[in-house]
Amino acid sequence: MQYKIEGGQLPVVIVELDENEQIITEGGGMSWMTENMSMETKGGGLGKVFGRMLSGEALFQNIYTAKNGPGMIALASSLPGTIMAVQIQKDKPFIVQKRAFLGCESSVELSIFFQRKLGAGFFGGEGFIMQKLTGEGIAFVELDGYVKVYELEAGEKMIVDTGYLAAMDSTVSMDIKTVGNIKDMVFGGEGLFHTVVTGPGKVYLQSMPASKFMSPVQHK
Repeated sequence: MQYKIEGGQLPVVIVELDENEQIITEGGGMSWMTENMSMETKGGGLGKVFGRMLSGEALFQNIYTAKNGPGMIALASSLPGTIMAVQIQKDKPFIVQKRAFLGCESSVELSIFFQRKLGAGFFGGEGFIMQKLTGEGIAFVELDGYVKVYELEAGEKMIVDTGYLAAMDSTVSMDIKTVGNIKDMVFGGEGLFHTVVTGPGKVYLQSMPASKFMSPVQHK
């Protein structure tokens, strides 16, 4: 499999597959493709379908296979932002925000990830449920706006405003903290809670969360 990410702030990943190679996408994720790409829909067991619903993805996934020669398929982002190719390793699961998954090689598995601390899930802005990518291979995820990556040392912490944490290594832990005192909470404009991420591992921060991008549009 070869791929190229194009389009700047409105990105699309164009994937070239050899004959009989496969790529898995969320339902409705295909933007365009060559005519020899064959599609098969899979749902898995009830648990997997329910898990995808909780994690913000379509209930079913599609498997695209190049038949009778090489094929091409394109996956476009749904909002201005960044498409990132992630090399998933067996011993290093990757955690991403809900609805981030675009596609992956058939050797990669998408599942749900529950925050170990309830407070971090309910108040941290990322939701109680995120997505987890496991296995070994390439996965494509879409993040909102520009993405800045920081690598935290063991025990090193970073405070992140609600919605700006897009992804992280599975070795990074996540918690919440209140925003100062009552006056800070009421008049500071930063909400009631901040997300605290603690290393070791990489964190991926996005410059324009979808919720903030859509807010001015919804109010017009």
